[in-house]
Amino acid sequence: MGTDWPVRDATPADAAGCAEVYAPYVRDTAISFETEPPSAAQVAERIGAALATHAWVVLEDAGRVVGYAYGGPFMARPAYRWSTSVSVYTEPGRRRPGAGRALYTALFDRLTARGFRMAFAGIALPNPASEALHRALGFEPVGTYRRVGWKHGRWHDVAWCQRPLGDPGDDGSPAPPR
Repeated sequence: MGTDWPVRDATPADAAGCAEVYAPYVRDTAISFETEPPSAAQVAERIGAALATHAWVVLEDAGRVVGYAYGGPFMARPAYRWSTSVSVYTEPGRRRPGAGRALYTALFDRLTARGFRMAFAGIALPNPASEALHRALGFEPVGTYRRVGWKHGRWHDVAWCQRPLGDPGDDGSPAPPR
């Protein structure tokens, strides 16, 4: 696969592919703090929820899902509604050649169009590849939660970063995200 990354909006039919991409992160790493990989049915519910309020995109190779990114609520309080939490996952071997960038770029376009103003990402540490991707896409570090997650026999920190969506200089009263 070259640099032409076919990213599109997800549908619940993509759930099995997304679950397959995600499962190794859950089982084998501390990148995700889930401890059991979700089923395709559970991922289908997550896709539906994200599409209703935020966005979920998938990357395909020969018709097969090989990566995805999504946005969701950052915090529950109403004043946070213009902010979104984002995540990206690609199958092993697709981390370096631009797949994450393509997914996030498409995701940010959709979130911006819906009225979101700030994206936040939490990165379980250590994760140099994710830190580099987020830095390259304009995320700035805003803090680290120390020893916040226990997985694979040890404590893990989570670094938080943020980047603006849309025009960062627009301080006017925003319309609610749609």
